[in-house]
Amino acid sequence: VQLVESGGGLVQPGGSLRLSCATSGFTFSSTYMRWYRQAPGKERELVAGISSGGTGPNYADSVKGRFTISRDNAKNTVYLQMNSLKPEDTAVYFCYARPWAVDYWGQGTQVTISS
Repeated sequence: VQLVESGGGLVQPGGSLRLSCATSGFTFSSTYMRWYRQAPGKERELVAGISSGGTGPNYADSVKGRFTISRDNAKNTVYLQMNSLKPEDTAVYFCYARPWAVDYWGQGTQVTISS
């Protein structure tokens, strides 16, 4: 199983980024997918989740209305569109899957919001 995040970077407050997580080694189209983030000195927190069919996405209160999770089952990839970014969104963002009741994490991608 592999989960490979990309798309992080340094942006100014109010800017946008789109994260991608390319996966392999499991049946992506039938697996619930999540994005987490971890800021320095803080615990890892759930940002968003999306069902296998792409319906009923869930978001942390802190990102509702600004972030959008989506997936392309043909490409085995999940995305996180992040708009209106704030300095407090600065963190390492991780993709997560739990096929066969086993936890799998990507290596993470750094997102830094700063002027």
